[in-house]
Amino acid sequence: MSEAVHTFTTTVPRWQPYVVPVDFATATDEQHAAMQTTPSNKGISPYVLTLAHDPETLAVRSPLFNLIMYGKDGLAASERELGAVAASVVNRCIYCAAVHASRFNNLTKRTDVIEAVFADGLEATLDEHLQAIFNFSARLSTTPSEAVAADAQALADVGLDELEALDLVLSSAIFGWANRLMHTLGEPMKD
Repeated sequence: MSEAVHTFTTTVPRWQPYVVPVDFATATDEQHAAMQTTPSNKGISPYVLTLAHDPETLAVRSPLFNLIMYGKDGLAASERELGAVAASVVNRCIYCAAVHASRFNNLTKRTDVIEAVFADGLEATLDEHLQAIFNFSARLSTTPSEAVAADAQALADVGLDELEALDLVLSSAIFGWANRLMHTLGEPMKD
């Protein structure tokens, strides 16, 4: 029997939707078209199949997600992933935190950062560069107005340019949206 996952982990749980996902075999042409560009281009997940109930939104969401998280210019991929982790910690999205923490670990070949975040949450102490990224994303995810000029300056002080800072804003924002959809539409489960 499966049980819900309630603690942060780098072991990616199974996401169980509350609603029946679209059946790919019987999906409409509009739903098939919307599912053509999945976020990781590695397959069609239960999450995407669930989002396919609203193909018009999904057709916009997936390309936007891909551009924000996998864009070639701007913020390093690992730093976008850390922004996603910070947003997911604030929003208590266990599934997204696990996926993006694992990606951060794979990209950086370090586990100490995510171990600190999962042990200490928003009070985690990181190196100055990653701390500025984590803090900015967490404050922006808590309440946008909590990210103040000093937080933006901290990003500049550790070497982020305007495009990199914008990428961090976008990765944090899209995970505010994704986290809330994940909570509303399903839950992370252990197998």
